[in-house]
Amino acid sequence: MSRTDLRNDPSSGAALALWVAAGLMAVSGAWAWAGRGATEIAALLLAGAVAAGLVARQAGRRRAGPRGEEGDQRIREATDAVEARFTALLDATPDPILVVSAREPDDLGGLKIERSNAAARTLFRPAAPSVLLVSVLRDPEVLSAVDEALFGGVEARCAFISGASQERIFQAIARPLDPEPDGLRRAVLLFRDETDLRRAERTRADFLANASHELRTPLASLSGFIETLKGHARNDPQAQERFLGIMQNQADRMGRLIDDLLSLSRIELNEHVAPQGRADLALAAADVVDALGPQAARRGVCIEADLPAPGDAVIGGDRDQLVQVIQNLTDNAMKYASAGGRVRLTVRAGVGRDEALASALEDSARLTLVEPDSPSRLYALIRVQDDGPGLAREHLPRLAERFYRVEGQKSGERPGAGLGLSIVKHIINRHQGVLAVESAPGKGALFTVLLPARLHVTELSQ
Repeated sequence: MSRTDLRNDPSSGAALALWVAAGLMAVSGAWAWAGRGATEIAALLLAGAVAAGLVARQAGRRRAGPRGEEGDQRIREATDAVEARFTALLDATPDPILVVSAREPDDLGGLKIERSNAAARTLFRPAAPSVLLVSVLRDPEVLSAVDEALFGGVEARCAFISGASQERIFQAIARPLDPEPDGLRRAVLLFRDETDLRRAERTRADFLANASHELRTPLASLSGFIETLKGHARNDPQAQERFLGIMQNQADRMGRLIDDLLSLSRIELNEHVAPQGRADLALAAADVVDALGPQAARRGVCIEADLPAPGDAVIGGDRDQLVQVIQNLTDNAMKYASAGGRVRLTVRAGVGRDEALASALEDSARLTLVEPDSPSRLYALIRVQDDGPGLAREHLPRLAERFYRVEGQKSGERPGAGLGLSIVKHIINRHQGVLAVESAPGKGALFTVLLPARLHVTELSQ
């Protein structure tokens, strides 16, 4: 059989290979010439493979008898091989890709997912290989974009934010494919992950806005005292000493603010990235107690640490960030503890959620500030309690907001920019943990952190 005959014989496996290869090379070359990305080319190749498989199977059925059955078998084998190759190609691409089909416009029940790559199956977790699109995706803007691509024949784009606790931001791109003779329409739906880019932009904007707002007050104070020292206090040693002390406090405040803002920006930027490493919470808490000991002594506060033996509370996570959690909560408790009072720092391993969050203060209000969807049944517990003035119920929902300070509890004796609990919140969210607060006026405050007691760090990304 000549090469021309191979091309014209639709029942030949060699013909199938030639037709599929030629068609897909043409599509790939055209898209590459247009500057399309590898993910987008892969999506079109998958759609082409699906269509080629259907055509090949129909062609094989035209032949009857033993020779036709043998040709049909060769076509099936060749089609399966081509389809497997392009499925592997799609599964290797990092961005989620769906091939969606429908027959009637505005029929949500008719929108079906024909194919999906590994990234899409991880993101949407469909119950079966071929399911209704609305069973895994109900965003109205994305559904509208798919409808425009299917029945308007135009490319449509929109933003899509995944509903998980660790938010991911995508650009959804719906592109139409040529309709089938029987009226079936298909579209390729791509989800380009822009989480890092959007977070970087938002972090930069937030940092500039927060820094400019919060630095304005201490800078104005410094400027005013400098003018005073250059003026009528030029020859007044007592005034100079007092004003220089105030200026030093303001400069220290600016330094703490900048450090906290930089720390918060770094944490927010990587909040969606699973933490690596291991941390012994007992040793981490002991390090915090040692570091804050001199400061507690100056304030007349006693830190009572109830810690397990080293090695008994080891979890997967970022040790530096978990030390920061313990330090921020303990330092915050020291600020509000009564003179001569005490701060209790407790670490436990293998604790159940209900047991850990049971009420510990009489007539108190409790609120969970962070509670990601974590499958863990056992947790490592960090608990910090003070005997300070406590908080009314209405203040609890705002405690983890940036720069939030409870009215009536702002004073020079409790320095801080109001970023400590916000930092704690984002770190706990990154570790898929739980952060809860319990308090009542006159009875102090109790902060509880639960971290999944996982032995394998890789589980943090599941």
